[in-house]
Amino acid sequence: MSPDPTRRVAVVIPAKNEAASIATTIRAARAIQRVDLVIVVDDGSEDGTQHVARNAGAAVVRHAVNRGKASAMETGAAVVAMRDIDNRPPRHLLFLDADLGESAVECTNLVTPVLEDVAQLTIAALPPQQGAAGRGIVVGAARKAIEKFTGWQPTQPLSGQRCITREAYEVATPLSRGWGVETGMTIDVLRAGMTVMEVPCDLTHRATSNDIAGQLHRAAQYRDVMLAVTQRRIRSRTIPSEIIAQAAALQRPGEPYRLNLRGASLPN
Repeated sequence: MSPDPTRRVAVVIPAKNEAASIATTIRAARAIQRVDLVIVVDDGSEDGTQHVARNAGAAVVRHAVNRGKASAMETGAAVVAMRDIDNRPPRHLLFLDADLGESAVECTNLVTPVLEDVAQLTIAALPPQQGAAGRGIVVGAARKAIEKFTGWQPTQPLSGQRCITREAYEVATPLSRGWGVETGMTIDVLRAGMTVMEVPCDLTHRATSNDIAGQLHRAAQYRDVMLAVTQRRIRSRTIPSEIIAQAAALQRPGEPYRLNLRGASLPN
């Protein structure tokens, strides 16, 4: 089946107190191929994020109180669904962080494989970010969990820049809370037999520092990642270890990855 030339992409940007950078991010996102809708979910901001975003051309939805990243993503996706055009295929979703600025246009690289049916979920692999001060503990925990459940070893499992088909998004809902959303989404999509792919993107964003605020942020990330993993350990169907091992043996950096579930006898 050839790719649908009428398929469009909606950008969803969760944002809290991002008035300084949101307008530039929106303008860059609108330049990405096939993007015809940008939704900003103002997640309880205390500054002018919603007004700046609206003036930059985005449709804005506001949470009166902060609900967290996953909730903002779900709100944005729901608004996109309401704005989809009758008798047209649903838009793919492109989730972006609010602080990407002009570099957001580089996420065109994420959109292309999804439009061409190469992958149902693409994840941005970013270059090293100036000022990043973490020790890789949370990243390592997320990578280890994804590998255990699926065999895949992503380089940047916590990357929030993701393009996903509507079908794959539905597989991953309800999204894992808070900062566990990326880990949970990756596991769910792969274990549904869909294809995931990391794509290099020359993006820049604000790195988490190593001060008290940064350490608290990483602690919250770790908590949410572990919660997402625990939830899937309890509720996930069993996939034979030989299927996971076979896919793991075939994986190559930068190439699509999937579990071959065709013909496999799996419990409900």
